[in-house]
Amino acid sequence: MMFGVLMMISMLRFWYKGWIFQLYIEPKHHFTFYGFEWIKPLGPYTYLLFIVAMLSALFICIGLFYRGASILFFLSFTYIELMDKTTYLNHYYFISLLSFLLIFLPANAYFSVDAWRKPSINSDKIPSWCTDSIRLLVVILYFYAGLAKLNSDWLFHALPMKIWLPAKNDIPLIGGLFNELWVAYLFSWIACLYDLSIAFLLLYKPTRKLAFLSVVTFHLLTSLLFPIGMFPYIMIGTAMIFFSTGFHQALIGKIAAILTISHSFLTPVRTYSFSKVQQNLATGGLLIFFSFQLLFPFRYLLYPGELFWTEEGYRFSWRVMLMEKMGAASFIVKDELGKIIEVDNEEFLTPQQEKMMATQPDMMLQYAHILKEHYEIAGFKNPEIYADTYVSLNGRIGKALIDPTVDLSKEKESFRPKHWILPFQDEIKGL
Repeated sequence: MMFGVLMMISMLRFWYKGWIFQLYIEPKHHFTFYGFEWIKPLGPYTYLLFIVAMLSALFICIGLFYRGASILFFLSFTYIELMDKTTYLNHYYFISLLSFLLIFLPANAYFSVDAWRKPSINSDKIPSWCTDSIRLLVVILYFYAGLAKLNSDWLFHALPMKIWLPAKNDIPLIGGLFNELWVAYLFSWIACLYDLSIAFLLLYKPTRKLAFLSVVTFHLLTSLLFPIGMFPYIMIGTAMIFFSTGFHQALIGKIAAILTISHSFLTPVRTYSFSKVQQNLATGGLLIFFSFQLLFPFRYLLYPGELFWTEEGYRFSWRVMLMEKMGAASFIVKDELGKIIEVDNEEFLTPQQEKMMATQPDMMLQYAHILKEHYEIAGFKNPEIYADTYVSLNGRIGKALIDPTVDLSKEKESFRPKHWILPFQDEIKGL
């Protein structure tokens, strides 16, 4: 129910702030994810996509046509997420994974419109793996986020905290503290220890209440300090899955009293059961799903170079707010007839797209191909695209990220290492 409410609020928030137009309709070009190039912007129909996501989130919340609503929400939200990697955030990925799981869980078996419409599914017990699977996903998110913080920049240099916190020194009462270096170290270490331990403290009943209080405190503080949208509230709501059946039944009882729902509807004394075939499919599916979740974040080990510099294997690995990367990228177009032109990025990209592209090699590659196609139409003969880049990672002196002698229009996106990314010439030790 809370997931549905939070997703409705998220969709309405996007609409209210004008982000649907700004992020998905206004841009002339979009940066697709490798393997999902077939997902195209929908223009004005993007508003319809958000309406579908909103309504399906509402139906998930109240448990009406739940299975279809879960499928529609997963498809519509994930389509939105994949339209442009400029907007990528870890919690969007988490929402897609969680909504995918919900498709296969009987979340409408109790206290739902579906259970009222079809008393045959009304059940006060479900197999424990249904809630355990959600708990495991949350454990992976937190623990992997903690593992990612076990690096020398985060722990031994308080980076990027010591860059970010002073910008918040205008906060009343506590703002002055953010100018102190020791506070940046304290925040870095607390965040690391929190991510590594919080899911296990939520699992353990004697520490659960205190752990949940720390979840609320930690995420409200991060929402105050950093512009990370709905993520803190999503994690606060998700943490409730760790509480006992009795805790949730007490909450449902209070809601039922307000809505004057009969006691008999809340006490069906029935166990929801899957057929043997469904049970076997669920077991196999969950095994594949979680094996992928456990292994995929470590794909960065297959690539040479510093992960934070190349970003090969960085996305979809629960690396949350680990680096401050600033840069600028200019592009030169040459053709075999001797034409040379310096590209005005503002002609092709929004400010947000340009900012993100200027530090991420795969986005630079896509942009080079956008430029090649454009200038071929403009009359350039076999245009070549070269990038002049200047990037700073975690406050280090800026330097070139991309080999300026490589014609990016001739390079193809793949899972192979990008040989045209210049070496970092430094080392960030850790995971």
